[in-house]
Amino acid sequence: MTPSASTNETATQTWTWQGFPICYQTQGNEGPAVILVHGFGASWGHWRKNIPILAKTCRVYAIDLIGFGASAKPIPGVEIEYTFETWAQQIADFCREVVGSPAFLVGNSIGCIAAMQAAVDYPDIAKGVALLNCSLRLLHDRKRAHLPWYRRSSAPILQKLLAVKGVGQLFFDRLAKPKVVRKILLQAYKNPEAVTDELVDILMAPAFDPGAVDVFLAFTRYSQGPLPEDLLPLLPCPAIILWGTEDPWEPIALGRELANFPQVQKFIPIQGVGHCPQDEAPELVNPILEQWVMENFRS
Repeated sequence: MTPSASTNETATQTWTWQGFPICYQTQGNEGPAVILVHGFGASWGHWRKNIPILAKTCRVYAIDLIGFGASAKPIPGVEIEYTFETWAQQIADFCREVVGSPAFLVGNSIGCIAAMQAAVDYPDIAKGVALLNCSLRLLHDRKRAHLPWYRRSSAPILQKLLAVKGVGQLFFDRLAKPKVVRKILLQAYKNPEAVTDELVDILMAPAFDPGAVDVFLAFTRYSQGPLPEDLLPLLPCPAIILWGTEDPWEPIALGRELANFPQVQKFIPIQGVGHCPQDEAPELVNPILEQWVMENFRS
């Protein structure tokens, strides 16, 4: 593990996993371990407003999943498969080799699925799982099977088009522009003031890394794997769900259905907030996470 690029208060670290460099951030010297897992297209920087607060009482680690952030982006299907099982193994190995103890796993969006998969596949590493606007995977093959035929077929057609290298590259190039990223964020966030230049820069920076296009396109074609309702009943540890009520991508009405599983201790709506409550309303999210971690750490 070696220090790399300097950030606000501490340097990021590099951990080598299966021969690939993995970037992570850590703060805090005592207390329970917490691993923060970002969503699609994001990185550990999406937790920059949470790390220093949680680090007052916890040992906090925020990891860049392989393929994202400043972590390596090996060739999909050749060097690595970008699946939730892969990310679960990465999280579990990180917990054992870097953290050195079981941890509370906190995810946002697809990071929730990766965190739950890690807890299910490697129960020894998970003390609890916190889900922030969990990805419902509405484009999953099994979800699409219940849609009308004309809606059911549109996503596979787009996925096949994106598999054509020139088309996929053009699509990515059109998305990977600050104005476009800002526009997407303004859809995902309820409060436009939370969509800052800093946030746009955080999400834009990895887009220029070698392999970024191939990883992006590989995930857009990934319509298999686990659904949250598959993983929740298998969780070996308690869970808590936080949900921004104004999420346009993952409707809270559907999210509430996940609270019916017995492993879920609490379902907490975060009022007036969109898809990324940890970044849009950290003043609301941080105390909830801290209290939940401490309660379950002592129990």
